[in-house]
Amino acid sequence: MSYAAEVKKELTGLIVHGGNAKAELSALMRMNGVSTLGLDQSIRVQTENAAIARRIYTLLKQSYDNVEVEVTVSDHNHLSRHKSYGVLLKSQIDDVLNDLGVDPFGLHPEIPSRLLNQVDKKRSFLRGAFLATGSVNSPEKANYHLEIYTTHEELGEQLLIMMSGFDLPAKMTDRGNGFIVYLKRAEKIVDFLQTIGATQSMLRFEDIRMMRDMRNSVNRLVNAETANMQKTAIAANKQVSQIQTIAKQIGGLDFLPQKLREVAQARLDNPDESLAELGEMLEISKSGVNHRMRKLKQLAEMIEAGEAYDLTKL
Repeated sequence: MSYAAEVKKELTGLIVHGGNAKAELSALMRMNGVSTLGLDQSIRVQTENAAIARRIYTLLKQSYDNVEVEVTVSDHNHLSRHKSYGVLLKSQIDDVLNDLGVDPFGLHPEIPSRLLNQVDKKRSFLRGAFLATGSVNSPEKANYHLEIYTTHEELGEQLLIMMSGFDLPAKMTDRGNGFIVYLKRAEKIVDFLQTIGATQSMLRFEDIRMMRDMRNSVNRLVNAETANMQKTAIAANKQVSQIQTIAKQIGGLDFLPQKLREVAQARLDNPDESLAELGEMLEISKSGVNHRMRKLKQLAEMIEAGEAYDLTKL
């Protein structure tokens, strides 16, 4: 089961009542789309998610007394394993649609204010919208992304306004024949999941994200340490080579001034140590070691270039 499916499974198990149930139901029906069927003008809400079909059925039966509703199941085609679920509203059609502010022809996408006049109703509407056409990437993936799809730009703008009221800075863009309202920042996706009541999914998202971020931080530290070690090794090998060039040319390190001789011998004896570690051995600062290494480097370069040098002036 995908992470998005897990989120929706949690949401369809929430218990809601009264105006909150109607706000969610309004979003579920308008976002999934409703269509009229036959001469009796039955209304069908189509979905590929069995849990969402049950949710719509349950909320209809809970919100409207004696309403006649049934759920149908059909295959997409003979070769597909996917099924399609239809929720048929067969009585009180006009009353239910008017109460929920749902236009079966999609000509009036605006949401009645009575459905959104409380904070919890707005949470419920966003929950229904996400259940109907929303998706969210797994936190294990590199790109964090949550979106809700709608065929109506006006409805998308209303979702943006609702989300901004919960400090969720969503954006909207065209996609195919509709629009998507989306969030990209991980912490805002977490806030959205909490807003719509997906508490367990939110906690799992945070756990996975924190572990992933921690692994990335450790990897960055390891890579940086490895790069520093490689840099130190390359520099040390070059210093050893330069010291060997000097020793061969002048007949041994004993002819060097004492301070340079001590550093040169320490480097030959400890080719893998850093300048700071050499400084600790010689009881001088890292900058002191670096200064003497620069003098040795200068001498080696003079020898290689065939230039005259004076050991007493080093």
